[in-house]
Amino acid sequence: MSKINLILSREFTERVRKKSFIITTLLTPILMITLMAAPTLIMMLGKTSTKKVVVVDNSPERFVGRQLKSGSTVEFRLLDTGITAAEARAQYSNADRAYGILIIGSDILSNPGNLQLILNDASSMSVEESINGQIQDILRTERLSRYEIENIDRILADAGIRVNVQTLKNNVLATDEDSMEATSTTMSWLLGLTLGMLLYFILIVYGQQVLQSVIDEKQTRVLDVIITSCTPFELMMGKILGIALVAALQIVIWAVLVIGVSSFVMPLLIDPASVQAISDPMMGSAISSFTDVGFLLSLFVQLLVFAVGGFLFYASMYAAIGSAVDTPQDAAQFNSIIMMPVILAIIVMMNIMNDPNSGLVFWCSMIPFTSPIVMMARIPFGIPAWQVIVSIIVLFISFFIMTWIAARIFRVGVFMHGKKPTWKDLAAWIKMK
Repeated sequence: MSKINLILSREFTERVRKKSFIITTLLTPILMITLMAAPTLIMMLGKTSTKKVVVVDNSPERFVGRQLKSGSTVEFRLLDTGITAAEARAQYSNADRAYGILIIGSDILSNPGNLQLILNDASSMSVEESINGQIQDILRTERLSRYEIENIDRILADAGIRVNVQTLKNNVLATDEDSMEATSTTMSWLLGLTLGMLLYFILIVYGQQVLQSVIDEKQTRVLDVIITSCTPFELMMGKILGIALVAALQIVIWAVLVIGVSSFVMPLLIDPASVQAISDPMMGSAISSFTDVGFLLSLFVQLLVFAVGGFLFYASMYAAIGSAVDTPQDAAQFNSIIMMPVILAIIVMMNIMNDPNSGLVFWCSMIPFTSPIVMMARIPFGIPAWQVIVSIIVLFISFFIMTWIAARIFRVGVFMHGKKPTWKDLAAWIKMK
């Protein structure tokens, strides 16, 4: 253990002292929060200016044009009676004068397709949707009015109902609905997606560091010297555990930063009374999650466990491959095989929102090749605790098995130079006594 600790200490201190470690540790939480907030920011910053549309209305008594309402997207200007479409096109041919000319046909009520929007500028989907939506409502109301139903406008207004279901987590100990926890499927998916991508980042980035470290030291023949003072197994475990501690330290720092913001900054920015008044389930769930220190601490503890377990599992494979090859190019064929289950985990993670308890998702969260990413993406949905525990047990048992296999490849591979191994060679090294 003293030799493993010595190698572990060297690998740990060498990486922690790098500026890249400090930068990524501080910037990753900011980047993740930015990515989650990006859709909202894009919508806020991407708002277009109001488009001016002149209307040539040939409908009976110009009933369509008179009911068009201007808004933040479109500003309508109904032209005087008698102005033809050709005259409007000539008069408002400049984009500065009008974004477009809307021509409404005389038979629009019986032929809704008799509608043209002639543009002087690039097309805009929001403008077209606004025009189509308004005219569709106007024509529907006009057709219904012909049935001579009394108070048709009030009936239509009452019929325009928008349903917004409130999702609550069932708690048998709760005495009333107010004591049950509100949830949001979209928020759970976004949170799970963020955690899954963090696991992906840890597995790939730090796993590649193990691979590159072994290859570099093998190329410079440093491994040949180190092996004279320790066994191949001690060398492999020292490297894996040293880099695993770097990943664990990074997660702990992230946890401290996020929980610190949740404990001290969020209460100053958000009034608890205003949180209760939020009607949007997703927004309310998001604020509740990021202000719940216990919930965040639980997430980071589970993230740490799956990150360490998943890294140890994959790092042992990376170490074995690094010992078997001489250059990164030679490792490409093996690296692509290791990446396949990770990519599969990402694909499954993207579809968890549809059903976090489907058969495919469940088994991918149990199989060690995909469980770290998929399980972390499922946890925000509130899955049973026994599934998390079983997944962790299977993951760490698989790590010990994979370490034994990797150690048998490592003990032979470190002494092999100048030969590109095949899968058959690796299998032979595992069986070699």
